Amino acid sequence: MQTQEGRVIKAYNSFFYVQTATGLVSCKLRGKFKKTRRSAGVVPGDKVLIGILPDGTGVVEEQLPRISLLKRPAVANVSQVILTFAAAQPDLHPLLLNRFLVLAEWSGLEKIIICVNKADLYTGDIAGFLQLYEQAGYKVLRVSAKDNIGIEALRNTLQGEVTVFAGPSGVGKSSLLNAIDENLQLLTGSVSDKIKRGRHTTRVAELMPYGDGYIVDTPGFSAMELGEIDLSELAGFFPEFRQYLDSCRFAPCSHTHEPDCGIKQALERGEVTAERYEAYKAIYQEIQESQKLKRKKEYK
Repeated sequence: MQTQEGRVIKAYNSFFYVQTATGLVSCKLRGKFKKTRRSAGVVPGDKVLIGILPDGTGVVEEQLPRISLLKRPAVANVSQVILTFAAAQPDLHPLLLNRFLVLAEWSGLEKIIICVNKADLYTGDIAGFLQLYEQAGYKVLRVSAKDNIGIEALRNTLQGEVTVFAGPSGVGKSSLLNAIDENLQLLTGSVSDKIKRGRHTTRVAELMPYGDGYIVDTPGFSAMELGEIDLSELAGFFPEFRQYLDSCRFAPCSHTHEPDCGIKQALERGEVTAERYEAYKAIYQEIQESQKLKRKKEYK
């Protein structure tokens, strides 16, 4: 049987649509492979070896090593994530932004970018909007799909990368993708015709070729669960906190109530912002409650 290497573009209803050098192949998993696959299974973005059957369909024979795995939704071999929010309509909620940032940090992604769309609707100083996140080490792009503001800088950011666009609904992500390249939506439609799913009804991650990389569309991304995060690791997912982690009096330190806490002292000195620290405490409590609930269910 002929074998080919390819990349999973989309997974739906136990079918894996693999892009190879010769085209898109609809595949199933080999039975023995299902029993030995890793916990995340084969997901979009995975590189795989497939066997081609006489009818032109394929069988996934091997899952090749990953360089990264975005955990929610599961997408493999991502090189960067662009967290997309609106400056207005809807207004940006800091806690939601921080939850996305924690998710990206937890996934181990090195390149995490914040993209603020609808910059034309912001009534304040757009240049200073989210400046505190730039101070924390994140790149912030302020763009407007409507007025074509910052689109070229966004295009340049995508070159040669496998980029996940993620964010809540209503922020203008589809308009932004069309502003980047109007063919993206047409390309998505052509793939969707093969798998009988329309662009606006898809509920799974999907890779779209763009230049020498990919853009990953992730509808429904805003429904995420952080309960699996180890609470002792959470502070490390706030980059500006890291330099203070070894200066706490107690170890381990939750950085919420203990005296002589390095992060709390940095907050008092203005080296850590109140917005980020309050987000940390809110997410800490959310994870703590989620894990308590899980343990209660396990005891029943």
